[in-house]
Amino acid sequence: MPPHLLIDTGPLRRSRDLRALVGGQFVSVLGSQMTGVAVPYQVYRLTGSSLDVGLVSLAALGPLLAGSLLGGSLVDAVDRRRLLIAVSLVLAAVSAGLAVNASARPALWPLFVLPALAAGLGTFEDSALGAVIPSLVRRSDLAAANAVFQALFQFGLVVGPALAGLLLAGTGIRFVYWIDAATFAAAALAALVIAPQPPAGGGQPPGLRSVLDGLRFVRGRPTIQGAFVIDLNATIFGLPRALFPALAARAFGGGAATLGLLYAAPGAGALIGALTTGWVGRVQRQGRAVIIAVIVWGAAITAFGLTGWLPAALALPAGLALLAVAGWADVISSVFRTTIVQLSVPDALLGRLTGLQIAVVTGGPRLGDVEAGAVAAAFGDTASVVSGGLACVAGALLLAGLLPAFRRQRAGEPEAPRRGGEPQPDLTQM
Repeated sequence: MPPHLLIDTGPLRRSRDLRALVGGQFVSVLGSQMTGVAVPYQVYRLTGSSLDVGLVSLAALGPLLAGSLLGGSLVDAVDRRRLLIAVSLVLAAVSAGLAVNASARPALWPLFVLPALAAGLGTFEDSALGAVIPSLVRRSDLAAANAVFQALFQFGLVVGPALAGLLLAGTGIRFVYWIDAATFAAAALAALVIAPQPPAGGGQPPGLRSVLDGLRFVRGRPTIQGAFVIDLNATIFGLPRALFPALAARAFGGGAATLGLLYAAPGAGALIGALTTGWVGRVQRQGRAVIIAVIVWGAAITAFGLTGWLPAALALPAGLALLAVAGWADVISSVFRTTIVQLSVPDALLGRLTGLQIAVVTGGPRLGDVEAGAVAAAFGDTASVVSGGLACVAGALLLAGLLPAFRRQRAGEPEAPRRGGEPQPDLTQM
């Protein structure tokens, strides 16, 4: 493979703190992805309903959105390292609660409450990470550093679900949750190693005013708006993960191991994409690259929905390959969207804008779970997947036409507010 295609690890060599942060997140992501398979698997075993799987995901939407906004506000007001440590320890306790519930007579309500709590707290961690990374690397290394974290996350998406499938079929659900608790404790220890990360300018007190300042910054800035809206389009319509338990059992005739493969396949493609991002630093029109990537994603999901019509021997391999293509496109979109936001936002607002981005990135899939489950309940699994993929492609094309500034965005050029938009907040008053 040409060297210029391989992921750029220069930021890791140049930053000890970045290495420590990556190490802690490496183990944490593995545990989280294992739990991400165990919860819907346990819910489906208890209820036999894909809609219930989607509703468990929907239950996390409120805490997720509130946590994203409040977490971003808090990130801009406190030492970001201390926040990472505290949140990791609390998340370890939540995973331990799931393990305790996974007894001989597990209750259903903790599978609604505890994952919802974890989703809300996880946005605090994600916002802190997004705000810390730019302070650990040079501006020119930012896209490469984001690609490193994408590679880490996607490795977890591949290995975590695959391990979960094996463990669920072997040692059981409770052991998966205990592993997740241990990985969060390891992430807290890793965060202790990095230097303190105090807020810029002393920080603005967290609260409604702080959140509104962040929201006002987005108004009149179509490049940032485009980065958010196009991801909502992709995840609401083109992410049929709530159907994976039913598809594993009915379309592909498998069990827990097949389910693990379905969850892991997008991560496998995304990992390949992340490991071959040596070229991303040379792309200038990042908005256009995002649009193309989302169209590829939607087309791959559409084709995945049609694999059930293939002979049984071909259906699962073809479906996994198409999910991998979708994952490849998604990671390219994610690297560019994250870089667009980080380069367009001043440090004093970065926590809040990262929190808003986290709300979009993690809230969209939960709405997508409900959309996929509801359409499947009414029209069947195939209709749900195919219609969602087509809607994703159509939405990307529509947004490309409605937001030409996003389509023409160039790397390294800070975006000025559009005429008639809100002015940038006066950071000297924060």
